[in-house]
Amino acid sequence: MEKITFNSIDELYNRLKPAFRSKLSELKAKKITFITDKDLWTFLSKTKWSKEQDLELCDMVNDILNVNENELINFIHLIR
Repeated sequence: MEKITFNSIDELYNRLKPAFRSKLSELKAKKITFITDKDLWTFLSKTKWSKEQDLELCDMVNDILNVNENELINFIHLIR
C-alpha cells in the first residue's frame, strides 16, 4: 500500500475535514453545537496524536469519529 504524505499541517487538516464534518454532525444531533472542527483538531493533537508516531490517515479518521465526547467537552471548557 502506498504511504500518503502531506506537505503541510494545513494539507493534512483539509484532508481530514470530511471526518470532522461527520463527527460534528453526530454531535449536533446530540444537541452539542458549540464544538468546532478546530476544537476537535486541537483536542486530538494535544491529547492523542502528540503521543503517536507514524500515524496513518485511517487512524486519525478513526480517532475523530470515535472521540470520547465527555473528554472533548471537558477539554474545550478548560481551554476557552
